[in-house]
Amino acid sequence: MGTSLQSFCKRDNIELVYKEGLIMDINYELYKVFYHVATTLSFSEASKQLFISQSAVSQSIKVLEKKLSQPLFIRSTKKVQLTPEGEILLKHVEPAMNLIRKGENQLLEAHTLNGGQLRIGASDTICRYYLVPYLNQFHKEYPGIHIKVTNQTSIEYARFLENGQADFIVTNYPNSALTGNLNIRVINEFSDVFVANAAAFPLTGRPISLDELLDYPIMMLDRKSTTSEFLHQIFQKSQLDLVPEIELSSNDLLIDLARIGLGIAFVPDFCIPKDDPDLFILELTESLPTRQMVVAYNESLPVSQAARQFMELL
Repeated sequence: MGTSLQSFCKRDNIELVYKEGLIMDINYELYKVFYHVATTLSFSEASKQLFISQSAVSQSIKVLEKKLSQPLFIRSTKKVQLTPEGEILLKHVEPAMNLIRKGENQLLEAHTLNGGQLRIGASDTICRYYLVPYLNQFHKEYPGIHIKVTNQTSIEYARFLENGQADFIVTNYPNSALTGNLNIRVINEFSDVFVANAAAFPLTGRPISLDELLDYPIMMLDRKSTTSEFLHQIFQKSQLDLVPEIELSSNDLLIDLARIGLGIAFVPDFCIPKDDPDLFILELTESLPTRQMVVAYNESLPVSQAARQFMELL
């Protein structure tokens, strides 16, 4: 309650009513009726806008005045006027009514895909190499929907689903952070590869084992990524201890460093530029399992029409 309304509540024992919390129990419909009467200064016009009888409007105002213990209107045969207390109350009720109306409109627009917001969690790599064409198509079809994309690692933004910060996430899988009531759907499959500069690492034309790879500087994503989890598990299954030379948060930067010969980078195959003259893919003696790209959302939270529509595109 605003300071101005509290000030007049301190008169005529209304302070006791406020402290007991009775004002907070007043039905929203009473304030709605008050708002329409106050803005039209007409009981008959308010009844038309509210689709109720004029007597119902009058009775609602009487109930509200009784609960607040203050007269809100000066009634005469010719016109209706707000009392000073009524004017103070209107200053607080009017913005609240406008906010409620705005919220209702946004919900209706979101339901019809004419407005609202779409919140997506995805890594930089997934956004750049997979989501961009889908974002472009969705934006062209539904320009009224505001799209918000949050970039984190696959493990970090999986937690966004727990508190409703994202409508859904697009992530690499397996992902240790995907737990709880999540709906997970596979949308793509890919392979991870080791890439290097042929001049710096003359390993073309012959298979190399994981054990031999440990003799070279390995570059990979940092420990907070699903890619790091995946590669460390592969080496552990072979009873090998992987100690990378460089750990970064960007696959693109790993490729750039591999291109200039700083090390051998482990990246998803879809990130590698086609026909790059400075890079080659190492041939391994062991075959690496493929991974999936999945879309995941929290089944315990409502999913907007915009989110469902976008997920259908993937």
